[in-house]
Amino acid sequence: MSSRATPKVAVLMGGPSAEREVSLSSGRECAAALREGGFEVVEVDAGHHLALELQKIQPDVIFNALHGRWGEDGCVQGMLEWLGLPYTHSGVLASSLAMDKERSKAAYRSAGLPVVDSVIADKTQIQSAHVMPPPYVVKPNNEGSSVGVYIVHEAANAPPKLDPELPDELMVETYVAGRELTATVMGDRALSVTDIITDGWYDYDAKYVAGGSRHVVPADIPKEIFSACLDYALKAHRVLGCRGLSRTDFRWDDTKGLAGLVLLETNTQPGMTPTSLSPEQAQACDISFIELCKWLVEDASCNR
Repeated sequence: MSSRATPKVAVLMGGPSAEREVSLSSGRECAAALREGGFEVVEVDAGHHLALELQKIQPDVIFNALHGRWGEDGCVQGMLEWLGLPYTHSGVLASSLAMDKERSKAAYRSAGLPVVDSVIADKTQIQSAHVMPPPYVVKPNNEGSSVGVYIVHEAANAPPKLDPELPDELMVETYVAGRELTATVMGDRALSVTDIITDGWYDYDAKYVAGGSRHVVPADIPKEIFSACLDYALKAHRVLGCRGLSRTDFRWDDTKGLAGLVLLETNTQPGMTPTSLSPEQAQACDISFIELCKWLVEDASCNR
């Protein structure tokens, strides 16, 4: 970081992904917190001329508040490495690996972490016949925020009709009934576990529309399950090579005890508003939103 008295932080937000609006919300909240924390802040909507814009701004550090493709999959991280600009969150390889759900599952398996069966299949094939026995879930292999997720229930007679805008190849994975749990890792510490309560599937609206879900943090679950979530989240963070902040999501069938806990995916750029899941967990550990944002800036580097 620069030796200037007040470090200049460029907060990257928006961008061209399906999660643009979520990213704008995260970016604005983080920018406000960093200003309150004493930094000079420039808000940057990440467009096609991002590299030129950053060269004009000449920031000391990049706060990456992008979500989804381009900002979370190693692309922006590679550009920042090329420009020699220290940045927050995970580096090129970890970002790319975590965004690819099938490849990240292979990494989880190598670390002995529990995951469900899945396949990558062509969209036409998925719509023609069941590619695995229902119930199962169909979703993009490289998007977040539950974008483009379809649940095919056990009683379904026919395969799903998919949005034509979805990619040609999609992930199909075994559906796990039960509760939605999540755990955040900050540096080398697993913070807490949240039980996410919704009336139905934890989809995009449940995540981002007011009243769509309720967060219980710390989760009121058996100690064995709570500890396992923290342990698995830390192992996932490490096996993927994550840095800074990550959040790992789980499904837990509470009729099966520990055997019912499976890991779904790891988010290398978790939502960052004060009421988002990771900041809520930090708050439960007496880390304020401003302190969390400041820590991320102080942790920033190249060669991540």
